[in-house]
Formats: sequence, C-alpha cells, structure tokens
Amino acid sequence: MVASGERRHVQRPRIWAVRAARLFDGYTVRPGRPLVLIDGSRIAGVDMTGAPPSADLHVLDLGDATLLPGLIDSHVHLAFDPDDKSKEAMAQEDARTTLARMRVHAGQQLRAGVTTVRDLGDRQFLAVSLRDHYTAGTEVGPEILAAGPPLTRTRGHCWFLGGEADGIAAVEAAVEERIARGVDVVKIMATGGVITPGWGPHQSQYTRDELAAVSRAAHAHGRPVTAHAHGREGMADAVAAGVDGIEHASFFTEDGVEPDWRTVAGVVEAGIFIGATEAWLPTGSMVAPHMAERVAQRSANFARMHREGARLVCCSDAGAGPRKPHGVLPHGIIQMGSLGLTNTEALASATTLAAQACGLADRKGRIAVGYDADLIAVADNPLHRLETLLDIRAVIRAGRVFQG
Repeated sequence: MVASGERRHVQRPRIWAVRAARLFDGYTVRPGRPLVLIDGSRIAGVDMTGAPPSADLHVLDLGDATLLPGLIDSHVHLAFDPDDKSKEAMAQEDARTTLARMRVHAGQQLRAGVTTVRDLGDRQFLAVSLRDHYTAGTEVGPEILAAGPPLTRTRGHCWFLGGEADGIAAVEAAVEERIARGVDVVKIMATGGVITPGWGPHQSQYTRDELAAVSRAAHAHGRPVTAHAHGREGMADAVAAGVDGIEHASFFTEDGVEPDWRTVAGVVEAGIFIGATEAWLPTGSMVAPHMAERVAQRSANFARMHREGARLVCCSDAGAGPRKPHGVLPHGIIQMGSLGLTNTEALASATTLAAQACGLADRKGRIAVGYDADLIAVADNPLHRLETLLDIRAVIRAGRVFQG
C-alpha cells in the first residue's frame, strides 16, 4: 500500500563508529570524546577512553557536538496536516493521499531528531502499513508505534478517523479488531476534544465500566491502553479503569481548569504515564484566548504533578494545529525545562522515560550496548542549554545516517 521511494541516507559499512565531544547516555552527559561503535542497526560498544580508533574502522567524527539517544515522541498524528483546520475532510480522502502526507510528516520528524513516534490516531490503520514499510528497511523512516483509529463515541472526538464504538460489547470488539490488525497500543477518547464539535473537552465520552472493559481486553493481549482525557471526571475514570497512560491530563471544566490532586495521587500510585503535550512553536496563534489561559494553567499543573512524582512524558500531539507541526518535540523539551524539571529530567522525558512509556525501554532511550543505533547529535551541550536541541547536526536511525 505504501508507494516506493527512498529517503536519502548515507550507506556505511556494517561496522562503523561515530564520535563527538560528549554524549548524553540517557541519564547524564559524559565528556571525553566518546566513540560509539555501530554494528548494523544496534550499538555494539561505547568507548569512553578517548583513545584513537583502529585505522581500518570508518569513523564519523562530529567534532564539538553532543550525541544523544534519538528522541521519542509518544503522541503524534502523522495523518494530520497541522495547517488544515478541517480534519474531518479526511473521512473522504483516499488512502494513497493520506499515506503520502504521512510519509512527508515522518521525514519531518526525523529531520528534527525524532527517531521514534507513537501514532495515536490514524485512519484505515495506515500507520500500521507505514510502520511495516519502514521496518522492511528499504526506506529510512522513524520507528512507528501505531494505535490505528482511536476508540470514540458515535460522532465523538475524531470520529472521522473511523473508530466509533458505543457500549461495552462494541468497545471490546473494537479492541479485538485492533489486535487482529497488529496495533502496538490501544487509544481511547475518554473525553471530548477541541478539534471536533459535539463533545466538549470537559465531557466524558465513556463510562468507567466501558473504559475498564477496554483495559481488560487490551491487557489480555499484552497491549497497553492510553486515554485521551481533558476533563476531570474522564481522567478519574481512566485512572480507576486501569489505563497505562493519560494524554493531555488537562483537568478542564466547562469554563476553566480545576485539578483534582486525589486523581494525581492515584496516577502516581499506579505508575501511569502522563502524556504532557507541551510541545508547540513559541510564536503564532495557537488557540483562542480563553483556551490559551487554560493551557497555561495546565502547564502550571504539570509542574506540580512533577513535584508530586508523576511521570511526565514530553510529547507533542503533532499535527493537531499550526503551532504543532511535525518535528516540534524539541520545543517541548525546552518547555519542560521551564516547568521546574532539570535539564537532565527534561531530556529524559523524551528519551529514557518516553521509551518506558512506549514499552521500548529495553532497546531505546539510551546510548548503551545492545540498544538500537538511533542517535542524534546537537551543537554544544544540551545540559547547559536545552535550546541546542534546535541545532541538529546529525541523525542516525537504525545505524543509517539520515539526510533528509
């Protein structure tokens, strides 16, 4: 289903190495001109001695740069055009058109240093198709985790993606369909949202029992569940229903924001990941003034959630609007640093912690032997200035240097 056409990449020997002035290994910055040995698509060694490599080893020396694990954006919509206000028009779009747009957006993610994306809402399971296309290895693209069409009420939030299901039997059947189609995660719209009229973001779309049915069905197949949840009641029900993640976690009411810190305590106790969709461009109009106030309050609430022990995963909701283009995640990491997270914690929120949230902690989010050779290089030291993440010097995806 995916059209052919290869992203440009530099062909290297199977075993080669990359060197820089320092590296962030997922936990700390380590100086000393580290050398990372790559064998195929995996990291085969990390030499911190600074010693010269053997003469026959091909080395890409990036000079005064910092190597980092490839960034992970745990909430994107590759099918969404951020500049298109009428997302509902996708309901009438042919698959070829949608896929072509998704491939462009995937390339934009890679250019920004995002080597793994979790697509939390497509149509016709096209993200599954694109995932499998990239996995085949003929074209360089980010690793994709796919949810397929998110579960939503009839004419509910993002209904045009094709995931409408009402009642316990229907949502259970919808989960089974997604498992059969090979999804990596199940996404459910616990509340309404902003881009679809009919259900306000503060309104619950599903009962606690329906949400629990989804969690049980997905967990029976070893798949995690993440819930889009803006409203207070929807968040509380999602926590009680045993979801693995909550996206947005806005605590919106009909006319404001009222956090429920008992729900946050439940999130912390259960180890639920919060998808903090804090990535947006710093300029331009994002939302109406009243919604901008809510978003600012949500950011302040995230700062307190962090202090209380919540696991905040920096993500973007890329494609949702003009200030959320694909590849905007580095701006979110900078934003996380302004919420009271240390620069190390901000970086971890899109590397090590994001890998945990996505079930990939055994092979992504770190620079270590046996991990995927997903690496990026930025100018200078990001622990001194997170803004260096906006100056990407190199992107290596599964051991191949990407040049988009």
